[in-house]
Amino acid sequence: MRLLLPFSSPLSATSSPATSQFLPEHPPPFQFDFPVLSKILKKSVIGTLSGALSLTLVFSSPLSSVAASDDPYLSLKPPSSSQDSSLNHFDSAPEDCPNEEEAGDAEMQDDDFKTQLVTNEGIVEEAWDIVNDAFLDTRSRSWTPETWQKQKDDILASPIKSRSKAHEVIKKMLASLGDQYTRFLSPDEFSRMSKYDITGIGINLREVSDGDGNVKVKVLGFVLDSPADIAGVKQGDEIVAVNGMDVSGKSSFEVSSLLQGPSKTFVVLKVKHGKCGPVKSLKIQRQVNAPTPVSYRLEKVDNGKVSVGYIRLKEFNALARKDLVIAMKRLQDKGASYFVMDLRDNLGGLVQAGIETAKLFLDEGDTVISTAGRDPEAQKTVLADKKPLITAPLIVMVNNRTASASEIVASALHDNCKAVLVGERTYGKGLIQSVYELRDGSGVVVTIGKYVTPNHMDINGGGIEPDFRNLPGWDEVKERLSKCNILQQS
Repeated sequence: MRLLLPFSSPLSATSSPATSQFLPEHPPPFQFDFPVLSKILKKSVIGTLSGALSLTLVFSSPLSSVAASDDPYLSLKPPSSSQDSSLNHFDSAPEDCPNEEEAGDAEMQDDDFKTQLVTNEGIVEEAWDIVNDAFLDTRSRSWTPETWQKQKDDILASPIKSRSKAHEVIKKMLASLGDQYTRFLSPDEFSRMSKYDITGIGINLREVSDGDGNVKVKVLGFVLDSPADIAGVKQGDEIVAVNGMDVSGKSSFEVSSLLQGPSKTFVVLKVKHGKCGPVKSLKIQRQVNAPTPVSYRLEKVDNGKVSVGYIRLKEFNALARKDLVIAMKRLQDKGASYFVMDLRDNLGGLVQAGIETAKLFLDEGDTVISTAGRDPEAQKTVLADKKPLITAPLIVMVNNRTASASEIVASALHDNCKAVLVGERTYGKGLIQSVYELRDGSGVVVTIGKYVTPNHMDINGGGIEPDFRNLPGWDEVKERLSKCNILQQS
């Protein structure tokens, strides 16, 4: 089971006071070796994250008022429909699954019964299996299957007499790996993570395979008394459409972005309960109102002869790409012929938001980032799939607090000759974590991969060296990008 909460933020709780407020303290899924596939399928994987997760990721944007004219659902009044607009309603009620809800209740009771039966040793062994199947040792280089097997044998040689003792054993077992991001989550921490909301209406989403090669987006958890809860959204519901847009084939990140909007405006959500309905149409009022991560201004240089669009991006959340597009279009309309993107002190955020942001500047087919891990399934390359929004020369400003998703953006634009980097070496956080649920409701976060730049550089640890320490002249920027393109083509 997968919830795509691909957050990136570089620093662990021990790294910096500025990042101590992490989601249930930090990061989440990936894939596994084929021989253990049946074993892994029994585990719940929550999502793919890199690094720590800031709790300031739930926003609506002041810039969204610009887009309101294009979206009839960004209004303070409930959108009209052919049905009674004051009521949520069912679109269909198939007769072929009359006992769907009862079956779901029975399944939940069965899961509760299984949870009660799990032994303390079984919980420890389950955590051991996850590390054995998926952990990527990126730091100590001392992990081996042989030493890990010996540790398991030593731990299970004596009975584990309580659940709290089992949890302590798991903590020590994970600490022995020497990886600051691999850690244990208590049942309470795991529960808070599974209900973490980046949608603005009180739900979080996961991608689930239907067994036929198709992926559906379903509700993993919801916040009690949130707008979605009050409207009737249930855990396990499939998201069918948002504001009349069919979301088939879309990722959970894309669907979460569609749900975002200004506070007090409405979103129309179609959800499907169970395998075959009913499909329910719900009108939900958004509740969150937070600042946009994007600020921008137009600056005149060379005695007013050149217009430069300056854009400050504080973090990557579900609104980052949308608000960045609005900012760039406004600056272009005002005559900007060059751009500066300031990523200094941007610790990351949503990995997918960073990837989608980078795509705005890349040519179709350009590599955004690659991932590497023990599992071949984790070895993937992400490519840009559209023409760039702008082709003007670009400076990206970075420093030692530019990290994770910000480093993905900076390296993608730099390595594809779309931008020069100015400032200080970046932080160097390029690891991928997964969160797995254990059968007693606790969880483990495990490092399972790392990011590699288009030029095949490992971000983690070393960071990215800028091209210039101080702002260069635009002629120098154009010359640097021209040479980069010539070298790349040759």
